[in-house]
Amino acid sequence: MTDVVARARALADDVLFPAAGAVETAGAVPADHLDALAAAGLYGLTGPADAGGLDADRATVAAVVEELAAGDLTTTFIWLQHLGVAGMLGNGPAELRQTFLADLCAGRRRAGIALQAAVRPGPPAIRARREGEHLVLDGAVPWVTGWGHIDLLLVAARDGDQVCFVLVDAVAGPTLGVTPQRMVAVEASATVELALTGHRVPAGRLLVVVPLADLVAGDPAGLRLNGSLALGVVARCARLIGPSPLDGDLAAARARLDAAGPEELPAARAHAAALAHRAAGLLVAVTGSRAVLAGAHAQRLAREALFLLVFGSRPAIRQALVAELGG
Repeated sequence: MTDVVARARALADDVLFPAAGAVETAGAVPADHLDALAAAGLYGLTGPADAGGLDADRATVAAVVEELAAGDLTTTFIWLQHLGVAGMLGNGPAELRQTFLADLCAGRRRAGIALQAAVRPGPPAIRARREGEHLVLDGAVPWVTGWGHIDLLLVAARDGDQVCFVLVDAVAGPTLGVTPQRMVAVEASATVELALTGHRVPAGRLLVVVPLADLVAGDPAGLRLNGSLALGVVARCARLIGPSPLDGDLAAARARLDAAGPEELPAARAHAAALAHRAAGLLVAVTGSRAVLAGAHAQRLAREALFLLVFGSRPAIRQALVAELGG
């Protein structure tokens, strides 16, 4: 286990997991939990070394996500949104790198994402148009996580057949509205619906423009990481249950995700989510009637597994998941 993965496990076991029930009851992730991740260097996990990041490889990133998700899925869910922004900015324009990257890697600034416009079929969720020295954004996306914990928002907006990735200040106002989402799990993640109405952003905040066709073609290759959230839930269930065949199932699901190419990843992702669902159900059964008490780990993990059946899904993942669950 690498040093950064060991740090993540220690944080998960010593800080996140013992407080997970209290976080859910309070309905908010404590700022000091996110500060602890920053102090451990985890906000810079995907950032380049020359900006203070760890420049971790994919296997290390996946392992860290799994360890943290085994501690508290809600805190991990907020932190996870940041990783793609720091990684993408590492290849961004020099001015944006200089302005934001070191702070993002250190966790002094924190980022979220609104990327449904990137690959969602049908009409664009958010549109962009150029007006002089500004980009003007219009549209809405239903899932933006970590509101109140983030300073910047990476928004994907369509301009014809192109997708513009734009850094937006995470500040509500007349042209940027947020509505809290009520969810049965990870409720403390401060997930909101975002609405942009003629929202103007300096053109210099444009990070990159990518053809929509290229994003759609490359999307399956990027599906691995969210599978680590499901593996984290399985891992925590397995630790609470004790030695069982679930340990081997977890190792096999991890190996399947690691070995899968783009064509195999949807089925591997579906399998990981289905395993989390089964593992949480097994934990409930082993725990017995105490599992349904408010604050019990078993009921919280069961609802988190429910959440992971749909989070970050794609049509191919959904089809494979329905088939695996017996549809």
